[in-house]
Amino acid sequence: MVWERRAGAGAGGVARVLPDGCTDLIWSAGRLLVAGPDTRAHLVVDRPGAAHTGLRFAPGVGPAAFGLPASALRDERVPLDEVWPRAEAARLAERMAAVPAAARAEALEGAVTERLRAGRARDGQSSLPHARVVRGLCAGGTVAALARDIGLSERQLRRRCLDAFGYGPKTLARVLRMGHALELARAGEPLALVAARVGYADQAHLAREVRALAGVPVTELLAAD
Repeated sequence: MVWERRAGAGAGGVARVLPDGCTDLIWSAGRLLVAGPDTRAHLVVDRPGAAHTGLRFAPGVGPAAFGLPASALRDERVPLDEVWPRAEAARLAERMAAVPAAARAEALEGAVTERLRAGRARDGQSSLPHARVVRGLCAGGTVAALARDIGLSERQLRRRCLDAFGYGPKTLARVLRMGHALELARAGEPLALVAARVGYADQAHLAREVRALAGVPVTELLAAD
């Protein structure tokens, strides 16, 4: 998924990036960065007029693009030339600097597609059926049941989840559940009903989890949207 963000010309600000299990390739301030999967909120301080273009990879997909286990990038923001070969990263940076702003997203997508077709990211791929894992955890299944369904031991599942997602299945489940809860709350559903729908013990449990992962109370987070 492609995304873009631009700070106002008169003032910058602080953007709170919430954990979502994703990894990103980002063009920002003339640099290409890789943002790994977060286990806690990451604060981005924007200068006035700052513009960012990113390509977001769904949970479990990043290793195929970057050629590294997701755990190697967990909670990190690193230059692309520390992940891809320097010459390859430099070519993409030159291309991004040369194209108009409206074409930057297409340039990012094209570079990743080319890399995947050439098979240069193969070593980072995981044999774990990541989409199946995400569906199972979103459905509220236990780690033990998910491991049995996939045909792995719990220890094997944890190891492969670390490679694919950057963290184990229990942490992934927490992150996905928070994302689902915030989606429902932003749609106007009362927090008590949200907590019951997504599997929290009660509203207080939801509030504790959001504060632990997002760094602020859930009411403050929703008010800032």
